[in-house]
Amino acid sequence: MRLGSFLLLMMGIVSFAACDFGTDCHLPHLGQHEVVVNDTIYYTIPKFVGLVNQDSQVMGFKQLEGKIYIAEFFFSSCKSICPLMTSQMARIQDVIQQEHWEDKVNLLSHTVDPKHDTPLRLKEYAQMHGANPKIWNFVNLDSAVYRLAQSGYGLSAFPSAEAEGGYFHTDQLTLVDAHFHIRGYYDGTSTASVDELIADLRCLMQDPR
Repeated sequence: MRLGSFLLLMMGIVSFAACDFGTDCHLPHLGQHEVVVNDTIYYTIPKFVGLVNQDSQVMGFKQLEGKIYIAEFFFSSCKSICPLMTSQMARIQDVIQQEHWEDKVNLLSHTVDPKHDTPLRLKEYAQMHGANPKIWNFVNLDSAVYRLAQSGYGLSAFPSAEAEGGYFHTDQLTLVDAHFHIRGYYDGTSTASVDELIADLRCLMQDPR
């Protein structure tokens, strides 16, 4: 699914510089921001709690503090875009493992089908796709996931009788830095777009800020 024009209005680029691996390397901060004296307060993802992962562990923002993470929205019985998105997330996991970033970068997959995607079902899905539980969590937030998608990430996810599988959800992967700032959106069904995400992740990993 594609982001609507409303997102372009609501979520703007507030700073930008090209990634230069020889000198400074920084990415845009996305979302509304507040300018104060000699400083800028950038938008941050709300401090979410109450997520239950594939191992029935309750987790929230505390488990991600100080880490970069990539978030997606999916559901396990999805037959349209989810398999493509999951394969791209697996590619990112491969990079994380190759670079030994397990303690620094995580993947977070939010189910939009909280009724059926129980921890057991999420665990089966995770194992089917070779997810490393030290890196990649599949989480259930009940119906609050729709509010988190819209109000937290600026994306769309909701039940829909008109959508295949009964749920409409974004195809965007969100790159979030260690301070919960949104640093980029990428088409999770596109290898080229995820290549950009991986390049930006490398960029972010070497940025001392």
